[in-house]
Amino acid sequence: MSGRLGFQNEIEKLNVELIKMGALIEEAIENVIISLKTQDHSLAKEIIKKDSEIDDMEKAIESHCLSLILRQQPVAKDLRIVSTALKMVTDMERIGDQASDIASIILKIDTDHFFEIVEHIPQMASIAKKMVKGSIEAFVKGDTELTKQIIEIDDELDSLFTKVKSEVIEILKKSNDLSDMCVDFLMIAKYFERIGDHAENICEWVEFNETGEYKNSRML
Repeated sequence: MSGRLGFQNEIEKLNVELIKMGALIEEAIENVIISLKTQDHSLAKEIIKKDSEIDDMEKAIESHCLSLILRQQPVAKDLRIVSTALKMVTDMERIGDQASDIASIILKIDTDHFFEIVEHIPQMASIAKKMVKGSIEAFVKGDTELTKQIIEIDDELDSLFTKVKSEVIEILKKSNDLSDMCVDFLMIAKYFERIGDHAENICEWVEFNETGEYKNSRML
């Protein structure tokens, strides 16, 4: 097998690994939303447990990328592909971490009406899920039009986070007894906002992979 063909085969394997990891983080987001809605503690514990699988995949993909750089010494487009994978995998792992962090909060929240108390968190959850799914789809398809759509959605998520903060202030005005729960609400909202940020980062790296430009600046 020629060096070039061998490299292409390794890139295909790398893409498969990234897609598998993407499926895991999509599942984590889906499950954390279900767990929030239903207060399913068993599902929350499963999300936390599965985060180690996402961590392991990150390490395996990083190792694969570094091995390719050392053995193949890629340049130009080839280097861009490997560099993109290294950057994407970090954001993907952090999305998994934040889903796990939300799951940990679910285990201590004592209410069956969570989504009714803070109106805008369900919307944040839905948008964060859409952004993660869209960013992975954009990577699979190499779709830079989709990345632009996903990046634009992040502004909506940021706006909703501001609304959640206002909602929490109103709750605190009514009762200081809910102060601990309000902190939990804010943290959950913040984690969803960060998930959106990481999905936006993934989209920016997809654009870099396809065009060689990162945030409108030429890199490779």
